[in-house]
Amino acid sequence: MPPGALKDAVAPDLFADYRQHPGVADELFDENGQMRPVWRRFVDRFARLSPDEVRARFEKGNQYLRDAGVFFRQYSTDPLVERDWPLSHIPVILHEDEWTHICEGLTQRADLLELVMADLYGPAQLVADDHLPAELVARSPHWLRPMVGVPPRGGHYLHFLAFEIGRSPDGSWFVLGDRTQAPSGAGFALENRMATGRIFPERFPRAYIHKLAGFFSSFRDAMEALAAPRFEPPRTAGILTPGPSNDTYYEHTYIARYLGMMLLEGEDLLVENGEAMVRTIEGPKPLGMLWRRIDASFADPLEFNHSSHIGTPGLMEAVRAGNLAMANALGSGILEMRAMMAFLPRISEVLTGRPLELPNIATWWCGGAGERAYVRDNAQNMLIGPADSVDLPFDLGATIALGGRFKGEAAGSIAEWLDRDGGRLVGQEAVTLSTTPAWQDEGEGGRVLPRPMTVRVFAARTEEGWQFMKGGYARIGRSEDATALAMQRGGSVADVWVVSDRPVHRAPPTLPTGRDFRRAAPGILPARAADNLYWLGRYVERTEDAARLIRAYHLRLAETDNRNDPRLKALRDYLKGYGFDLSQTIPEALIGRIASARACAGKVRDRFSTDGWAALNDLLKTATRMVASAQPGDDCARAMSVLIRKIAGITGLVHENMYRFSGWHFLSLGRALERADAMASLLAVFTAQDAPQGSLDLAVEVGDSVITHQRRFRVETNRDTVVDLLALDADNPRALLFLIRRLRQLAEALPGAQVHGRPSHLLRAILPLEAEMTCASTTELSTKRLWRLRAELAEISDRLSTSYLR
Repeated sequence: MPPGALKDAVAPDLFADYRQHPGVADELFDENGQMRPVWRRFVDRFARLSPDEVRARFEKGNQYLRDAGVFFRQYSTDPLVERDWPLSHIPVILHEDEWTHICEGLTQRADLLELVMADLYGPAQLVADDHLPAELVARSPHWLRPMVGVPPRGGHYLHFLAFEIGRSPDGSWFVLGDRTQAPSGAGFALENRMATGRIFPERFPRAYIHKLAGFFSSFRDAMEALAAPRFEPPRTAGILTPGPSNDTYYEHTYIARYLGMMLLEGEDLLVENGEAMVRTIEGPKPLGMLWRRIDASFADPLEFNHSSHIGTPGLMEAVRAGNLAMANALGSGILEMRAMMAFLPRISEVLTGRPLELPNIATWWCGGAGERAYVRDNAQNMLIGPADSVDLPFDLGATIALGGRFKGEAAGSIAEWLDRDGGRLVGQEAVTLSTTPAWQDEGEGGRVLPRPMTVRVFAARTEEGWQFMKGGYARIGRSEDATALAMQRGGSVADVWVVSDRPVHRAPPTLPTGRDFRRAAPGILPARAADNLYWLGRYVERTEDAARLIRAYHLRLAETDNRNDPRLKALRDYLKGYGFDLSQTIPEALIGRIASARACAGKVRDRFSTDGWAALNDLLKTATRMVASAQPGDDCARAMSVLIRKIAGITGLVHENMYRFSGWHFLSLGRALERADAMASLLAVFTAQDAPQGSLDLAVEVGDSVITHQRRFRVETNRDTVVDLLALDADNPRALLFLIRRLRQLAEALPGAQVHGRPSHLLRAILPLEAEMTCASTTELSTKRLWRLRAELAEISDRLSTSYLR
C-alpha cells in the first residue's frame, strides 16, 4: 500500500480512495505518509461505521442546524434567500501543542497589527521612513482620514481579530489573511460544535476536545468594561449589524442572544452633542461601546460613504469625542489589504526587532520596478490582483490573474497590465493548501476524500491579553480546486477540534467573591425592535383572521356549491376590501401576510425564540405548499384549519414561553389591537340590517364562539346575542371589551404609563373607550358606532407609535 493510504486494518470501504497528493501536506497523514497520532482514535471509530450509519449520524447534525435556524445568505438576484448552513461533517483535528504554537505566533502578529494601526492613524512614521508606500495608504478606500489623530477609547484599536491560516507543503503554518474589519465566523463556530456534538456524542472525542464557550465570556467582560468607565450611570454595549440582508446576519443574532447584548442597526442610533444614543421605548439612552459588524465606510454617511443607508450620521463625532468605544476601531480595514502582507515581515523587524514567528503568504507590491519584474517573470506561480483588495487569496475577483492567465472577463497581456497599473497590483505566491478528510456522498455509497482547507483562528483582547478560541472553524473546498473554498462558491465549513491527550477539565463557573447574588434587570428595548414585535403580533393575528374567514367561505361553498349564495358574495366582497382574491383557492394575500410576519420576526431574531422562528417558517412553507394542492370547498376549509392550528401553536409559544419583558408587551399589544379591529369590522358588516341571512352565524363562527353562544343563550343567533358575546362580554377573549381591557392592562405596564401622576397620552385614548364599552348596551353598539370604534383603535395605534416606536 503506498504512503499516505490508510493502514492498520482500518475498514477500507470509507477510506479506500483517500490518498495524500504528492507535494501537498495533509492533515490526516504526516510528511512520511504516517497517520498523525491525533487522528488515530477518531479514524478507528469512524471507519467502523457503515455508509448508512455515517449518513444517519450526519443527518442528526444537519437536523440540529435546521432546527436552530442556522443559515447564511448566498449572494444572488434575491438577497433575502436563506441557504442551509454548509457543514462539512468530519472535523479538522489538531493537537493542543500544535495549537499553542499557532496561537503564540498569532499573538505576536496581533500585537504587530495594533502597532501598525496606531502608527497609520498617529505619527505615520512607517510612511515617513518608507516602510509603507504613501500612495498605497492614501489611495486605499479602507484608510479613513477622519480617524487620523483620534486616539481610541481604552487605548487599543483592535479588540477582536481573525486569522485565516493554512499549512504549507513542508507542514508549517502560514497566514493567508488578517481579518481586522469585522471578522465573521465565531458564532458559527459554536453552532458547528453543537452540530458535531450530535454526530459524535461518545465520550471520546467529546471529553478530550477543548471547549469554545469560555472564549466569549472573557471578551464580553472586556466589552462591558470598555463601555462603562467614567460614566454615571454606566453605559451599555451593543453589536452593530448591517441588518437582515447581510450574509452572516444569523451569526450577529446568535452572538447577541448568546452574550445578552443588544443587536443594533444604524437606524437604532443617533448622535447628540457627541454622545451616541440608542433609540429606545423610553427615549434615547447613552451607549458606551459598539462591537462593529459593519464595514467602517458604511458606519457614518456624514464622514465616510455618503451613499450609506445602514450607518448613523455623526457616529464618527462620538468616537472623536471619546464617548464611544469601537471594536474594532473605524479604519481598521486597511490592515486587511493584500498589499499590507508585502511589508509586514520588514515592519515586524522595525517595530519589534523580531521576524514573524508565523510567516504570511509571500507577497510583492508591484509599485517597485524590481518587485514588478519579479512578479512578471514568475507570473506562472503567482496570483496577481488589486493591491487594496481585502479578499483572501482563494476568493477570486473579476480582475485577477492566476497561473499566468486571467480569470473572469479580464483579457490582454499580464506584462502590459503590470507596467500600466503596477502601483495598484500585488503578486502573491499561488499557495498549495493542505488537504483534510471530507465526506463525499455518491449515490448509494459514500467515501472520504482529501479536500483543501484553511483554518480561521479567532482572538479577543481581554484583561489578560489576547485570548484565542480553541478551535471551531475551518473552510473546506468542494473539490480539489482551492478557489472553491468560499461558501459563496460552494465551499463548506467544518468544526476544528483541538484535542488533548487526556480528558479536558472544565472548571465550573463561579460567582464573584464577596457579592450577594442579584437578579439582573432586563435590558433596554430599542424602538425598532419594539416596532417589529408590535407588527409581528399584528401580522400573525391578521393571518389567523383571514384564515378563519377563508375557511368560513369554503365551508359554505361546500355546503351550497353555489358561488352566488348571498353569504358567499358578502364574504368575497368583505375579503376583497382587504386585498384577498377568493378566485384563488389559497389567496396570494394570505401568503403575503405570513411572509410579513416572518419578515418582522427576522428583524428581531435575537429576541425571538428559535421554536417561534421555526414555527413561523413551518407555517409559511405549509401555506406555500397548499397553493399547488388545495381544492375549493372542503379541501380548502381543512387546509385553513391546519393553518389555524399552526398559528395557535405560535401564539401558544408566545403566551407560555416568552419572558414578560417590554418586547412581549408590544407583541401582545399588536395582537390585541389587530384582533379588536378585525372584530369591530366583522360585527359592523355581518350584524348590519342589510347583511344576508346566516351572517350572524358566520360572525359567531369566525369569532370562534359557537359553543359559548349555544351554552350561554340556548337560542338561535340574533343581533343582541351576537353583539353581546363578541363585543360586550368581558370574559370572551375575542370580545371587544375583553380586548380593550387587555390593551389598557398592557399599556399600564409600559414605561411612562403615568406622567406626573396622570395617565399617559396612550392611556388617555384607551380609558374612555373602556368605560364606554363597559356601560354600553347592544342597541347602543350600532353599525355606525362600530365603524367609529375602528377609527378610535387606529388612534390608539398612532399614539402607541408616537410615544414609543419613533
